[in-house]
Amino acid sequence: MNSRRKKTVAIIGSVGLPANYGGFETLVNYLTIEKSKDFDITVFCQKAPKEKRIKEYNGSKLRYLPFKANGAQSIIYDIVSIALSWFKYDSLLILGTGGCMILPFFRLFKKTNTVINFGGLEWKRNKWGKIGSWHLKLSEKIAIRNATSIVADNQHFCNYIKDVYKKNSTLIEYGGDHTEKIQIDKQLLNKYPFLANDYDVSVSRAQADNNLHLLLEAYSKVPERNLVLVSNYNKFEYGRALKNKYSHFPNLFLQDAVYDQKELDAIRSNADLYIHSHSFCGTAPSLVEAMCLGLPIIAFDVTTNHFTTEEKALYFKDETDLFGIISKLDKEQTEKLSSEMSSIAHRRYTWKNISNKYAELF
Repeated sequence: MNSRRKKTVAIIGSVGLPANYGGFETLVNYLTIEKSKDFDITVFCQKAPKEKRIKEYNGSKLRYLPFKANGAQSIIYDIVSIALSWFKYDSLLILGTGGCMILPFFRLFKKTNTVINFGGLEWKRNKWGKIGSWHLKLSEKIAIRNATSIVADNQHFCNYIKDVYKKNSTLIEYGGDHTEKIQIDKQLLNKYPFLANDYDVSVSRAQADNNLHLLLEAYSKVPERNLVLVSNYNKFEYGRALKNKYSHFPNLFLQDAVYDQKELDAIRSNADLYIHSHSFCGTAPSLVEAMCLGLPIIAFDVTTNHFTTEEKALYFKDETDLFGIISKLDKEQTEKLSSEMSSIAHRRYTWKNISNKYAELF
């Protein structure tokens, strides 16, 4: 009988499990599915009512803290999670760098194996303001200098870490093979009537740097093509303004956020193509999920998207570019795009592959 003790791993920085929404949460979900048999994993979770707390999920332990994982409490949430884990676990997987300012202090006492998912250039986003950006950049610097291993989800970020901090990092992207093609039934058609016709699709948060306005403006000028744009419009002033401006166009369907995985898969998998408009993300989960579904991809023209799609998608810089692409697309072109995107995705973006890469660092 093999009595070898499993290595203990604490996962810090996500909302927790069960996963509802978000790239980090999806990562934690599939990492625990794939690796709980090999490691003794504890996932830190944000505050939840007592009646909703569970002790285990996907074979991993859950530990709840009285803080929110997002917003003003997120830094405290991460710091407390690190403090509770540092002397107890063999390895820490820290998702994001916001709470990492505490690492130099703890490293004075113990050199715990610390795997940090860099998370991206959050400090560059306009939404944080000067103080927020300063804090995020300082946290990034401290995290990278104190990590045992640094994970970046896009080669562009690996290059950045090497250029700025002279540090090597490990490229580990996201999986997308949990998505599935869903047949349209009467119930889905009643809930989402646009499924009855041909359409293109895009999914993103209603933030200005996700460029929803470019998509809507371009498609407003191509009435023969329908666009379904799924977003949390009502959460941001930017989103509410877009609804007011574009809701009257008959070919534009401004669909409020869909959190049911099967319903979202139905909307995406029955589309003619996927448009990825994000400008600040790394290897975006929404993009690799669309690729795993075999959708032709039109992506915003930034380095990260070129790396994710291996230079084989179509790219646009502004609404004029996008208008030109969607006006001229033909069946042969979309079929080629579909085949290439599917091939890349199933070679690179599977959860088994992603989980094995993380396991090598624990």
